Amino acid sequence: MTLITTSALTKRYPGGVTALDGLTVAVDPGIVALVGANGAGKSTFIKILLGLLPPTDGSTTVLGLDPAEKSAEIRSRVGYMPEHDCLPPEQSAAELVTHLGRMSGLPRTAARERASEALRHVGLYEERYRQIGGYSTGMKQRVKLAQALVHDPDLLLLDEPTNGLDPAGREAMLELIHRIGTEFGISIVVCSHLLGEVERICTALIAIDGGRLLRSGTMAAATTVRDVLVVEVDEGTAELEAALRERGFSVTRDARTLLVNSPGGADEAAADAAADDTADAIVAAVADLELPLHRLDRQRRRLSELFATEPAREKASV
Repeated sequence: MTLITTSALTKRYPGGVTALDGLTVAVDPGIVALVGANGAGKSTFIKILLGLLPPTDGSTTVLGLDPAEKSAEIRSRVGYMPEHDCLPPEQSAAELVTHLGRMSGLPRTAARERASEALRHVGLYEERYRQIGGYSTGMKQRVKLAQALVHDPDLLLLDEPTNGLDPAGREAMLELIHRIGTEFGISIVVCSHLLGEVERICTALIAIDGGRLLRSGTMAAATTVRDVLVVEVDEGTAELEAALRERGFSVTRDARTLLVNSPGGADEAAADAAADDTADAIVAAVADLELPLHRLDRQRRRLSELFATEPAREKASV
């Protein structure tokens, strides 16, 4: 099932501010990055998906349901981790997560059991009876993640989950999100303006700018440089470079790494075919020289580079 679909989704606030402008996208299961600068419309998008805000125009579905008509049913199947600190300081994590589990429809005993399990998953089991007001920022973020998990949702919407965390805390949160998405089989949309974080854990990408779709697709497709292959051998780099040049390839050397151009044109299929042919030629050259091949794959670029060079907005599907 497609997780989320939108068609010309638009949201205008009073005063002429347009948060979303004709957004059309389809999101498949996986760990999906929703990225864009602060003010790009990410939080507005999430609130519309949850039925907390009505769109001005266009339509959307979440798990096949219309948020305008089925918001309660959507929220029973979706876990939401808000961006800002919204936790009552006088309550314990166990009390809060149990309460929110009951609000999601769980019976009292099941809510208590699920709360303990969710807090165990996020690493707060031993601290679950402490008042939240005494928690660190990282612990509070984990409480917010636990309450999003307590009712065993089909989809998690995480709004800036590493907000306010130090580098070690961000690393731990990202590892936790990745584990939830891969081991628990829960689809996740990670809303973030920190591109370097999401590209490490996400399988797909939705990038918005000024409320419009900038790009969407798999993370691999977004970061792959189709016409450059990266080659590394444990020895004989200079010999391999010379052999590839003799075969007519344009080669750039950086220490033990060779970047080999594979001109395939703008067409995706042609680029893929040219890359395959170039890879075969590289393997043959390595075999002829009897060298130990350490690495051969396509060059990757960081999302920040992609955003800096993106020429135009486009509509696509994840």
